Amino acid sequence: MIMEPLLTIRADATPDIGTGHLMRTLALAHAWREQAGDVIFVSCCRSRGLHGRMAAVARKVVDLDQVHPDPGDWKKTARVLGAEPAAWVVVDGYHFDGGYHKNIRALGKRLLVIDDMAHLDHYEADIVLNQNIDAAGRTYATAAFTRLLLGTRYILLRPEFVARIPRQGSITGPARRLLVTLGGADSDNVTLTVMRALETINSNALEALIVVGSANPHHRQIRDAAGRSRLPMRVVENAPDMAELMAWADVAVSAGGSTCWELAYMGVPTLAITMAENQLAVVEGLARTGAIVKLGWHHDLSAAELAQAIQDLVSDVAARTRMQGCGRTLVDGMGAKRVIKEMMAA
Repeated sequence: MIMEPLLTIRADATPDIGTGHLMRTLALAHAWREQAGDVIFVSCCRSRGLHGRMAAVARKVVDLDQVHPDPGDWKKTARVLGAEPAAWVVVDGYHFDGGYHKNIRALGKRLLVIDDMAHLDHYEADIVLNQNIDAAGRTYATAAFTRLLLGTRYILLRPEFVARIPRQGSITGPARRLLVTLGGADSDNVTLTVMRALETINSNALEALIVVGSANPHHRQIRDAAGRSRLPMRVVENAPDMAELMAWADVAVSAGGSTCWELAYMGVPTLAITMAENQLAVVEGLARTGAIVKLGWHHDLSAAELAQAIQDLVSDVAARTRMQGCGRTLVDGMGAKRVIKEMMAA
């Protein structure tokens, strides 16, 4: 029997780590299943919803209790890698250091490291993927054989986005439908600040859809605020199809992570809030192209400033039209396929 090439993905989703690393590896998993072969996930995942997403695409999900540098991580991961004839291993997460990467390659595995910041002294990998707009300006210390896949040509979009036809054509009139999505955790409850800002906007036509991530500890408070709002507000927890929600929206308020690429692809003009250090480069780069409006760090934003920024974008047809065009120019939806092609050619 001929065995299909196996991809083993090592990524986590916890309150400390966030959910973005695991979410973008899901995009690669779907592309691999479509083009190449089977997938195994090895993950410490605290989200039932995300665990279900892994199980839906993978032949097997191996659960970890702790993450690196806890020794239990590598002990169990090494057993999995030793038992499975993986064609490739993919690692995504800032907590994985050069030693972890080196251990994988010492087992004879080909390794793709997904990175954003070039923060390690050395990258022990066959391929390093940085899909961000500033990737070409970062310096990676690697071996001579390491291939670098840099820039927005390689943005990993999940199939629910690629399957959709992004909005095109002219924008007319003020925006009426606002999507608020501030990441899987939002421990500082910036979502509630945005909701309070919406209460002060001079509009009776605006309605909002509030997405609450799987690791968000403020579910009840957000639901209560939505129930008291003078504006129509709907709260969606653990959204099964973000592409559908983005297709509904005229504008969005988003965290500055991977969601910005999804919104750009879908043609949704976006106000981006920086929620973490690793989002700075994404937000700055997208703002320079005109694809988003940069609102700055979440801890520096007041409800009044948010309200003004939302009001400005909602009423500015020309700005929204430009942003829609910029986003579609940057993200064409073919990134995951390009990455798989490079892996198969290596």
